[in-house]
Amino acid sequence: MHPDFLANLQRVTRRQLFGKSLHGVGLAALASMMKVGQAPAATSGMTSPVGGAMRGLPNLPHYPAKAKSVICLWQGGGPSHLDLFDYKPVLTKMAGQDIPESVRGTTRLSTMSASYKKWPITPAIKPFKKCGQSGTEISTLLPYTSQIADDICVVRSMNTEAVNHAPGVTFFMTGAQVPGRPSMGAWATYGLGCEADDLPGFVVMTSSDKGKTCGQLFFDYYWGSGFLPSRYQGVRFRGVGDPVPYIANPPGTSRQGRRELLDDLQALNAAHLADYGDPEIDTRISQYEMAFKMQGSVPDLLDFSTEPKHIINMYGPDALIKGTYANNCLIARRLIERGVRFVQLMHAGWDQHGNLFTQLEGQCKDTDQPSAALVADLKQRGLLDDTLVVWGGEFGRTPFGQGDPAKPAGRDHFGRAYSMWLAGGGVKPGSTFGETDDFAWNITKDPVHIHDMQATILHLMGINHEALTFKYQGRQYRLTDVHGHVMKGMLA
Repeated sequence: MHPDFLANLQRVTRRQLFGKSLHGVGLAALASMMKVGQAPAATSGMTSPVGGAMRGLPNLPHYPAKAKSVICLWQGGGPSHLDLFDYKPVLTKMAGQDIPESVRGTTRLSTMSASYKKWPITPAIKPFKKCGQSGTEISTLLPYTSQIADDICVVRSMNTEAVNHAPGVTFFMTGAQVPGRPSMGAWATYGLGCEADDLPGFVVMTSSDKGKTCGQLFFDYYWGSGFLPSRYQGVRFRGVGDPVPYIANPPGTSRQGRRELLDDLQALNAAHLADYGDPEIDTRISQYEMAFKMQGSVPDLLDFSTEPKHIINMYGPDALIKGTYANNCLIARRLIERGVRFVQLMHAGWDQHGNLFTQLEGQCKDTDQPSAALVADLKQRGLLDDTLVVWGGEFGRTPFGQGDPAKPAGRDHFGRAYSMWLAGGGVKPGSTFGETDDFAWNITKDPVHIHDMQATILHLMGINHEALTFKYQGRQYRLTDVHGHVMKGMLA
């Protein structure tokens, strides 16, 4: 029987039994027959009221993990795989011609291009080159990523049903296009807990391209806990002001005074938890304690005075500018060093509908060096072996141009085939996985659906994606819903 069900039985108190008699004596009798006697915190992945590292479920990991931590480098808006990672010389030879109907088929497109009468082929805007000993073809728009070609696995056969941004991001992060499900980081910390005892298990940071292109909104449910206890939701570090609101003491309040206040609150909440067994009370206890600890850990985390100058230079000129993608990448490495389980960086600006030829290069300049530096930095510190880095967006871009058919200026959303890359954490380095046809329209080998990628990420973390479930509204839910296969060809 699932441990969450046992934990719920354990939380039924005498007060609840008589106060909520709809459940009747049968539930109490069942709990008695099952002889459940262990403390609820141990079976539900919660910490004790006095704090400490967040524990995971008792039966996880299901097998030895390759990746202890994950850093998701989310490129919001849909990076153009045709211009970055999936070189197609046929597009250059046939530039301006319509993509054949036999290739297009009945592919679902966004409303912006579904009614087009012309489908002008638009080749990559910059040359590609073979990189590293692996010979992986990468655009010259990404000179720094080219330097880590032998450390990454480029997946060229991603596919999704989503054709718009918010559903696409929600699909990757939560396993459903409709908001409400737990995010991947929440599932990971629910199942595995966290090694850090003074930082959250799941941290989120956002950045944008400074208004140069169309940016997408970042909704809280991209890192939410859904129907899991709210303690598993991502904690967002802000790029302006205090990184985490309300953790600083009010003027005139000493740290000792705050400690005494929290101790009193903790005792009251612990009594309330014993009476009612509400997991959100446990969340309140743990989060008060975490906020107190973060008063000491966050300033240390963000003190870059100990970082050698050559390391800061690796991440680029924006490395010490708060709120930038480069700064967030540097913080991500420091979070991993301190035992954080899941770090999610979300960067907006890859939605080039009408400014592909003017803004894609600028977007690459903002993100290419920091992304590659993060992988190289983790590697030189011996952290890449057990840290999985995932780079990608919600979909790719169309092989045909958008705008004036005679002179297209951009590309529309395209989810039928697109690219991502992964590094470290048990992924096969210096490799490519999956193939598309000459037009990068249809997948011809090793398709990787969103659910397959989720299953593979969890597998690398030592989790059987079919076994990590949570009962909600009468059924067991999981990140991959009822789908997903581990892509073993991507694994080292």
